[in-house]
Amino acid sequence: MQYHGWDDEYLVYNDLSGDTHLLGAPAIEILLALKPASATRQALMALLKAEFDIDDVELEEETDALLEQMKRLYLVDTIAC
Repeated sequence: MQYHGWDDEYLVYNDLSGDTHLLGAPAIEILLALKPASATRQALMALLKAEFDIDDVELEEETDALLEQMKRLYLVDTIAC
């Protein structure tokens, strides 16, 4: 994965598919956290909570929405624990 950012927007190039995507800051934080190793949903939520001013209900919804979006774009994959 290659990326370049301007302010809170990032162009992300998917090395596997050859597609380029425009993502926001929360999405790039998740991708960077997952790059070296896998992480649980709770760990990703804690990361977003620390980086962004977001309430707990919105945090869960935003995390799930971002993960689903990135899964559809083939940027992440889910593994059942």
